[in-house]
Order: sequence, then structure tokens, then C-alpha cells
Amino acid sequence: MRRLIYFVACTADGFIAREDGSFDVVPMTGEHLPFIAQEYPETIPGHLSQALGVHDQHRHFDSVVMGRHTYEVGAAIGVASPYPHLQQFVISSTMEQSPHADVQLVKDDPVALVRRLKQQSGLGIWLCGGANLAGALYDEIDELVLKVNPVVIGTGIPLFRGARGPMQLELTDHRTFVGGVAVHSYRVCR
Repeated sequence: MRRLIYFVACTADGFIAREDGSFDVVPMTGEHLPFIAQEYPETIPGHLSQALGVHDQHRHFDSVVMGRHTYEVGAAIGVASPYPHLQQFVISSTMEQSPHADVQLVKDDPVALVRRLKQQSGLGIWLCGGANLAGALYDEIDELVLKVNPVVIGTGIPLFRGARGPMQLELTDHRTFVGGVAVHSYRVCR
């Protein structure tokens, strides 16, 4: 069975972005980036892949699920198909139509979508963000991969909105890089 993996950058105090959705506190350079490009190449947006020397490798994921606000980060700079090498799903009840032929708009229950995807053959399903979608899919998440940035912002968009109860985790991998970025991988214990 395929697994839903919440792979996301956050601050040391658990926020994925500032309250306005900006993420300027997340370092866009550093020793952790070559690791991400090598270990999670499919998470590099298509418009950056060539510049970073990353080519359509699928190590962990072949599908990506994201909320409208997460999708709009790329759309705001003209990137309508951020991950053309993956099967892309945008969850939104407010978008009228799919913004690109490669992006599937899902207006109804994201849990049903993820459960259907889990039954199909393939690699993992990447939950790209954001907080509302992560909260809605809370009980479906099988793994967390957190890129923890060495900064505290005090307030912002949390990892989850609407989380229900504790989620017990088992640390399966941990890496720390010069500059303080750490990548923690967890399996959800059920």
C-alpha cells in the first residue's frame, strides 16, 4: 500500500510560513539543499530542476497533493505546473477549474482522494502543504519528513490546523547540516 508522507519545511517552533503565507525565513541556500536534491529529487519544482542538475528521478514520490494556498506560491510567479514529473492534485473548494492540464483539481473530500491513491500501485504520495490540508489528512499521514530551519518566528501558519489528538512518532532518520538546518524523518505509530 502506498504511504502519505508530509514532507515540509518548518521553523524550530513549528510554523511552515509567516501568517501572511510568506516563507522568507526559510534558507534557500545551504548544505541541506544538495541532500534534498539527491535524496528527494522529485520535490524540486520542475522550473528549478535543470538549473540544479536534477532530472526526473523518483526515489520516494510519484504523486503530490497540495492545498490552494501552497499551489498559489508557484502560480504567483507564473508556474502553473510546479511538479510536471509527478501526478499533481490541488485541493480547493474555491477554484473554479484546474489551472493547468497537468494539475488535477479536487473540490471534494481530500481523504477520499488519498485513500483511493493509497490503493493504487506506485510510490509514496507527497503531502506538500499546507496547514488546513494537513489537518484534514491528519489521520491518513503515514510519515513526516520535517526540514527544520534554525529560526523561531513566534507566530505563523502551523504544521497542522485542526489536528485531532496526539500523533505518536518514531524517529527513523535524522541529519543536521552546517548552518543548523536539520531533516527529521518520522514514522507515524498507529
